[in-house]
Amino acid sequence: MDTDKTLRGKKVLIVDDEQDILDLLVQLLSACMIDPASSFEEAKKLLETENYDIAVLDIMGVRGFELLEIANKRGIPALMLTAHALSEESLRKSAEDGASYYAPKDEIGKIDVFVADVIEAREKKKNPWVRWYERLGGFFDKKFSGPNWREQQREFWEEKLKSYY
Repeated sequence: MDTDKTLRGKKVLIVDDEQDILDLLVQLLSACMIDPASSFEEAKKLLETENYDIAVLDIMGVRGFELLEIANKRGIPALMLTAHALSEESLRKSAEDGASYYAPKDEIGKIDVFVADVIEAREKKKNPWVRWYERLGGFFDKKFSGPNWREQQREFWEEKLKSYY
């Protein structure tokens, strides 16, 4: 995949309450047209009035799950980005609540690839969670005490990781 080509000209909402993270994300996604937001209220207004190819939502500090609900209602795919809410529960909630991707801030340097994964999956009518697992499954295996973290919720993850369309 040519990440830069996939991202060029795409309209992206980026929401994070940490200005340094917001600045870094703007820089890392410079091929896109970006609307940054640093608060829930600002992001909510943008989500309700603008159209985006994707929203990158921090979970903590800006009420990311509430923003995800708004994005879903508007048909805007969302990538959940987190450091402090990095847990099996938060990952599952993101997947259950309709997020297209869940990325740790530890991997923020690859955000362009993750955003491109979501956009490409949408354009090709594919499941973005399949690519998510290919790229980040190993990270979460290490973070969540080995590959057994999925076993406790086997049916859920088997369904979520199905290739469809």
